[in-house]
Amino acid sequence: MSGTSLDGVDAVLAELPAGGGLRVLAHAHLDFPGALRAELLALNHSGPDELHRAAMAGQELARCYAAAIQALGPLPPVRAVAAHGQTVRHRPEWGYTLQLLNPALLAELSGLNVVADLRSRDVAAGGQGAPLVPAFHRAVFGKAGVDIAVLNLGGMGNLSFLHGDGRTLGFDTGPANALLDAWAAHHLDLPFDDGGGWASGGTVQPALLRAFQAEPYFALPPPRSTGRDLFDWPWLQRQPLAGIDPRDVQATLSEFTAWSVADALKRHQPGAVELIVCGGGAFNADLLRRLQARLPGVVLVGSGDRGLPPMQVEAAAFAWLAAAFVRQQPGNLPGVTGARGPRVLGAMYPA
Repeated sequence: MSGTSLDGVDAVLAELPAGGGLRVLAHAHLDFPGALRAELLALNHSGPDELHRAAMAGQELARCYAAAIQALGPLPPVRAVAAHGQTVRHRPEWGYTLQLLNPALLAELSGLNVVADLRSRDVAAGGQGAPLVPAFHRAVFGKAGVDIAVLNLGGMGNLSFLHGDGRTLGFDTGPANALLDAWAAHHLDLPFDDGGGWASGGTVQPALLRAFQAEPYFALPPPRSTGRDLFDWPWLQRQPLAGIDPRDVQATLSEFTAWSVADALKRHQPGAVELIVCGGGAFNADLLRRLQARLPGVVLVGSGDRGLPPMQVEAAAFAWLAAAFVRQQPGNLPGVTGARGPRVLGAMYPA
């Protein structure tokens, strides 16, 4: 899995018995080479010779995925590799979502069956193609009779609402690490604000926060999903930033992310008693503190406290989706994505 944070590749070796359950046997993380990360970020927008550049980036990404598989160590017999690819355009309102990858090359390099293109069938059926992880969250974290939410803080934030009566809902809450990391990189020359330490020393600017909150996306009803097509550096540059200390902007961005999550939870699952946090943002102490302050009646816990470390959750989720493909079982939840019905997701590239 490589997500919108563009920090690198997470790989898990997961055992998924047909009767249910999950056991992660190994985990590996590889950072993206700087040039590849820059190119993937650039390909989120139109540019010169982008078809050729996208094809070359897809090949390089396949090599990174193959290296991540190798980093897992000696492998037992593997039924399939789930390969998400790198989202560079997500426009379900126009009928497409684009994840760069060369899955045929990955099958060649790894010698394993590769299941890729896991979002486009849901989009073809009228869905958002995202989020796809709520069904997995239900299988791993759900409890009968208890309202629990699962929050992934990657480049974007997304919530899964696991209602105690068995209903499962979910959608993207808005930006998370994408804007925080971009602002930190611009002003600190660092890939991210470690632990939110820089933001914690800033002061939230109410007028700027209101400007962020005025983005029309937040008024949309679910199903909804978003990405760097909307919340990117140009979006941030269009905000009223003039004269504001950069550290205060970072603090306001952190508060903005906390607000977007808390507002969604209060609107759509006010009975939630627990919020399980995963993704890179689970290590941002400043962001979690702000989130807890906005959700005083909800217990915040890291996914590791519920059996699956934060950086393994999304990779394990796509392994779960690949297992569903291999068994020809639907992987989407139409009530989450808005698709016309359940669909088997993905395409197989044989070893």
